[in-house]
Amino acid sequence: MQTQNYSVNQQLIETVLAWVTAGEIAIPEIQRPFVWDKTKVRELMDSLYRGYPIGYLISWRNPSINLKDGSKSEGKKILIDGQQRVTAMIAAILGEKIINKDYKKERIIISFHPLKEKFEVFNYAIKNDSSWIPDISPVIKREVSLLSLIKNYCDKNPQTDQEKLEKVLQKLQGITKKQIGLIELSGELDIETVTEIFVRINSQGVVLSQADFAMSKIASNDRYGGVELRKCIDYFCHLAIYPDFYNKLTEIDKDFSQSKYMSYLRWLKNENDDLYDPNYKDVLRVAFVSEFSRGKLADLVSLLSGRNFETRTYEEDIVKNTFKRLEKSVLKFINETNFKRFLMIIRSAGFIDKSMIRSRNALNFAYILYLKLRSLNYQPAKIEKYVRKWFVLSVLTGRYSGSPESKIDFDIKRIDELGIENHMLNLERAELSDGFWGDGLIQSLNSAIASSPHFNVFLAAQVKNKDKGFLSKEITVADLITHRGDIHHIFPKDFLRKRGLQRREYNQIANYVYMQSEINVKIGNKKPKDYFNLILKQIKDKKMLYGGITNKEELLKNIKENCIPEMILKADIDDYNEFLKQRRKLIAEKIKKYYQGL
Repeated sequence: MQTQNYSVNQQLIETVLAWVTAGEIAIPEIQRPFVWDKTKVRELMDSLYRGYPIGYLISWRNPSINLKDGSKSEGKKILIDGQQRVTAMIAAILGEKIINKDYKKERIIISFHPLKEKFEVFNYAIKNDSSWIPDISPVIKREVSLLSLIKNYCDKNPQTDQEKLEKVLQKLQGITKKQIGLIELSGELDIETVTEIFVRINSQGVVLSQADFAMSKIASNDRYGGVELRKCIDYFCHLAIYPDFYNKLTEIDKDFSQSKYMSYLRWLKNENDDLYDPNYKDVLRVAFVSEFSRGKLADLVSLLSGRNFETRTYEEDIVKNTFKRLEKSVLKFINETNFKRFLMIIRSAGFIDKSMIRSRNALNFAYILYLKLRSLNYQPAKIEKYVRKWFVLSVLTGRYSGSPESKIDFDIKRIDELGIENHMLNLERAELSDGFWGDGLIQSLNSAIASSPHFNVFLAAQVKNKDKGFLSKEITVADLITHRGDIHHIFPKDFLRKRGLQRREYNQIANYVYMQSEINVKIGNKKPKDYFNLILKQIKDKKMLYGGITNKEELLKNIKENCIPEMILKADIDDYNEFLKQRRKLIAEKIKKYYQGL
């Protein structure tokens, strides 16, 4: 007979809140910023008051684990769906403080107008209006007697119908007697099944990622420092974007500021580099894969639960060991030296701005590779070479754009099995063959998307080669990218549009170039043949009009650096398609040479 892997029950709101208060149900999100708008808390209270359904809560019990003495430890239930609703009730009904987006603790006070039976977020207008009950929490918790509440209200509002007021306030106090559905999932269920159940049950179609499950598992374990480890991950990600937050952290979270993790975050207070601002999913993935050589975060969830993959049992030693290794790897991730050296390698490949990096998974695996090779004591020069090439290969081939977990799992296992040298060589043979360079890449450049990864690799090649911007004497492509320069058209857009070309035809990668805006303005909508005649004239007359190029050799070098065929000097509308064809080939050749030189 098959075991029932879940139960569905209706529970009183007061029962659920009591379980949370007693720690029988863990709400990992309670230690993170509350993402709901305050008006949603008000709407939740209104729904409870009127008896409207507010959806199901879903809890997942940590599996019971085998202890060393042979006994079992009963697993704690973790709330995996409904955290925001329960947190809202804790705030509005129990009157407890929540953590806002600035990581500060604050109260969300919900007010109630008994004559209109209306809820509102507390404000100063309500404070000065005696017809409002400013805070529903003391009323619902029965911290004030109903008789004294009615008397005080009627004294301030003499026209009130006392009998009706009593009924309304009793209804308000009865909010905690309303029921909510609780689906309890067995701890024996694997992560894939839990994910599937979550997606099917959740009426809003929200997908809870395996990283979310992992973070919940971490935060619910207070035996091995899970709460502090999770805070460390969250605070790191927040500080990476808002370095000024460091100075507030001591005031906001005194316990954490005195923990061992605080020193690992100190360097971020002066850090403004935004090339790689990881979120908690990135931190977990990189830390887990680099340390455990497994690509699927579902395995991390299982290991955090103590799963023995061979015996299919759950053991305390595995939980302990997993937390120890994960902590070690997280600290490697957030280590200043590791983080900055990794970004230095990415920059050295020509990727100097976050706008050039569209694949977060490619960046994550490059960092995984960096940490992995460091742990294997590779020479720094070799680490730099392999990380650079792997990152560019991943971007060029879109390696992690589809089924990234499977690819990550495959790659990390092959690196362990074959070594990075052999695995990369095999990939280059399979993915970067002559067919790719001579045909596939050229076809990929037949695109109108300026954010194309292939165009970004081309720009990285220009940065690495210190190429000048189109028609610039001194200003480099790197300068233009760093200072938010603009991409312009070699064949002016307006020129092509007036001759009947459609958007996808004139907005072509092969027609894009980084150019100083003032040069672009001077070119206007002139055909290439005309504006190059003027440039040749300025070279002859030494009267600068387009940039600062003063001789033809400089001009030819400039167009070569930008992979522009020399036919551009005399090009008219009839030459446009041939120009695109030749430039795509030149760009592909430059990318190939760049990759092979990494």
